[in-house]
Amino acid sequence: SGTIGALIYYGLDILHPNFFLPAGLVLCSLMSLATGTAWGTIATLGVVLMGLGQALGMSPALVAGMVVSGASFGDKMSPVSDTTNLAAMSADTDLYSHIRSMMYSTVPTYLICLLIFTIIGFYFTTETISDQETFQLRELLGVEFLINPLTLLPLFVLLALSINRTPAEASMLASVAAAVILAVLIQERSLVDVLNSLHTGYVSNTGNEQLDSLLTRGGITSMMWTMSLALIALSLGGILDHSGFVQVLLKGILERIHRAASLMTATISAGIVGNMSMGEGYLSIIFGGQIFKESYKENGLENHMLSRCLEEGATLSTSLIPWTTSGAFITGVLSISPLEFAPWTFFNYLNPLLSIGLAYLGFGIFQKTQTPPA
Repeated sequence: SGTIGALIYYGLDILHPNFFLPAGLVLCSLMSLATGTAWGTIATLGVVLMGLGQALGMSPALVAGMVVSGASFGDKMSPVSDTTNLAAMSADTDLYSHIRSMMYSTVPTYLICLLIFTIIGFYFTTETISDQETFQLRELLGVEFLINPLTLLPLFVLLALSINRTPAEASMLASVAAAVILAVLIQERSLVDVLNSLHTGYVSNTGNEQLDSLLTRGGITSMMWTMSLALIALSLGGILDHSGFVQVLLKGILERIHRAASLMTATISAGIVGNMSMGEGYLSIIFGGQIFKESYKENGLENHMLSRCLEEGATLSTSLIPWTTSGAFITGVLSISPLEFAPWTFFNYLNPLLSIGLAYLGFGIFQKTQTPPA
């Protein structure tokens, strides 16, 4: 349909390399916050930003780290996010008390990440392309596709439906339908070629190696590895659940914890270990709520502290582990492994570390006798 090509075409004309990283972080955060889905943000805006970043000469790992950081922030803080609601329900706390509690560690972390990406953009972006190369890329895009604002329709359809909380399947189907229509009517591609691209992927042959690497993408078949890994991870999670392995492992640890900061550290760590062992963030959140709820009660801590730690451990680490469903999905969509982009995903590991540090300093700890955060 030319949608990705058009976004790269216009993006090269508008975005300056120095501002690309902080601007991309904010855009991913806003989209994920509005739609409540990190996966949807990464699969749409993330793909576009990856293409733009590569066109601007930036490291794919750096751009992917920025995309995942922004998407994770929005997914963690959005009241319409599934993980946000699941964490609140698992801890038996009010949704908005849960969100307000997360602000104590999440907002400072986000500001730190924004500063880091801004500094990187200004001082460490050394391989940006020249004006002549930019002109050449835009010229080749104009030859490969008919570029006009109408080619952005599939993206706007997806965004509008996602913001209106339309089910993901229906949103994606409507966006694909719009793309197929544009490909046939505007780009003058045959319906057979379009459907074949949906199945096996699109291969660009412009003759420009950089542009071809940006536009060549896999179809449905390229996601089969992701689906198989997700099924294996869920199967393993079910086995560990019914065997009671995780519960027994943590029981001995909990008996030795008598301090709020230590309990929060254990909760966050358990979320990370749960993701590594079960391969699914949802399972880690549910198990964490079941296992730690009584300990928080015994220590007189508010339930929204438990829900906060569940998110900071399980929700944020799942994207950084290659064999989780989230890590496999990102690998399939962005064509880069979490092992490569994890060092640049500042938000996902700084947030848990900052939360633990603040807990040991006595900040953000709420006893049941205290007034809930407002």
